[in-house]
Amino acid sequence: QVQLVESGGGLVQPGGSLRLSCVVSGTIFSRAAMGWHRQVPGKQRELVAGITSGGIVNYADSVKGRFTISRDNAKNTVYLQMNSLKPEDTAVYYCNTPLGYMGWGQGTQVTVSS
Repeated sequence: QVQLVESGGGLVQPGGSLRLSCVVSGTIFSRAAMGWHRQVPGKQRELVAGITSGGIVNYADSVKGRFTISRDNAKNTVYLQMNSLKPEDTAVYYCNTPLGYMGWGQGTQVTVSS
C-alpha cells in the first residue's frame, strides 16, 4: 500500500520561500516519476512540477523560474523548493506521480498573504 506524507507548508508573505517534502512508502520510489500538484477549492488539481526517475524536471509556466523540484532516492523523498511566492500560489500541495496514479495523501497547505 502506497503512502504519501507531505509536509512543510505554512503561511508566508509574498516574496517569501518554503520547502515542501513528501515521503513515499510502499513502492519502489527510485523507479517512479514524481510530481507536485496543487489544488484551490473549486478548481481542478494542477500539476506544477515533475521529475523523472532519472532526474529530468519540468514545470508549469506559472512556476517556472521560481520553483525547483528534486528527489532523494535514498530517503524516498521528493522536495519542492518554492521561492518568490505569490498570493496565487496559495493552495493545498500534494505529491504523486505526474498522472496521479498513487493514492492521494493529505496534502500540505501553503498560504501566501501579507
